[in-house]
Amino acid sequence: MCWQLLCWNWGSHLSPSLSFSLPAHFTALVHLLFHHRDNVEWSEEQESSARSKVQENSSQLLPQDKQEEYEVNAKRYWDDFYKIHENGFFKDRHWLFTEFPELAPHRTSSQNGDSLHEFSTKEESNSERCENGHCSLETRTEGQSNLLQSTAEGSTEDLAAQEHRELTQRAGDYPGSAASYRVLEVGCGAGNTVFPILQTNNDPGLFVYCCDFSTTAVDLVQNHAEYDSSRCFAFVHDLCNDQSPFPMPEESLDIVILIFVLSAILPEKMQSVVSRLSRLLKPGGMILLRDYGRYDLAQLRFKKGQCLSENFYVRGDGTRVYFFTQDELNHLFSRAGLEKIQNVVDRRLQVNRGKQVTMYRVWIQCKYRKPGPPRA
Repeated sequence: MCWQLLCWNWGSHLSPSLSFSLPAHFTALVHLLFHHRDNVEWSEEQESSARSKVQENSSQLLPQDKQEEYEVNAKRYWDDFYKIHENGFFKDRHWLFTEFPELAPHRTSSQNGDSLHEFSTKEESNSERCENGHCSLETRTEGQSNLLQSTAEGSTEDLAAQEHRELTQRAGDYPGSAASYRVLEVGCGAGNTVFPILQTNNDPGLFVYCCDFSTTAVDLVQNHAEYDSSRCFAFVHDLCNDQSPFPMPEESLDIVILIFVLSAILPEKMQSVVSRLSRLLKPGGMILLRDYGRYDLAQLRFKKGQCLSENFYVRGDGTRVYFFTQDELNHLFSRAGLEKIQNVVDRRLQVNRGKQVTMYRVWIQCKYRKPGPPRA
């Protein structure tokens, strides 16, 4: 027990920098004692050190022409990412049903929002690289054009077709129209949230929509062995294009899921995106979010010359990421007319057993509800 206390206390005072090599005589013991620690308190010294690193790596911004290039080519960067990693990069998120019981078979409204216990550290050690999510110019895949038609750059959608689709949606003729519980995951990537939901939740009234900015990612979902078009509809969608229609009408969804997605959007477009998604919710419906928090390990790792704007960076592969505070997210959701159910910071100390280093992670988890009694 004394050795345990020594190691726990020693770990809690490590610098929140990128990593820290473990002393040799602690290695075996730490190997046995812990893989991660939840709800780690940061000292003023740690906070100050992290703030200094961010000030340093954001002191040199990319030129405006380069920033515009990353925005215009955002779709290509995400397509390239999924072509390289396909479905082998992310792990299935089985923690979903602990943190978000609204997605479980016996769904309940998590009013107190105090979970954050069973998070998969294996997956999130991968997420230090990135998570799926994106936004910029978008074009449609030909195979989906009869249901959705995003506006390609420099083109316009046929007005008659648009009006016809809106009429059929209002009439209830759209994918999942017969379902009693509808879930949309935005930024679905290769399906690492969608498929655990479909595998775990056998509710006959469930229908899951999933969309992604990347055509390659959506192709991976549609070609997955467990993709069932009677329970799921995957489609390409550009969140930042207000003229890009959704396949479902407004006020038709019970849940919208945003997992490491909002952070990939240009900050000045975030409010429009959140407001647009909130209009899809039924009264009583909820947005569930998990994303990067300020001073996360991933933010501290950036070098000078990778900063686009305050707390917004570009990775080596061209994909981008923002690091939030609780207040920023609360402002976005509140302005969209949603009420707070949960908004918490999840600070963790992880130990990479293979590399024998420690890592400080910071994530934010939120649940925001659309006012009004839930529909039957």
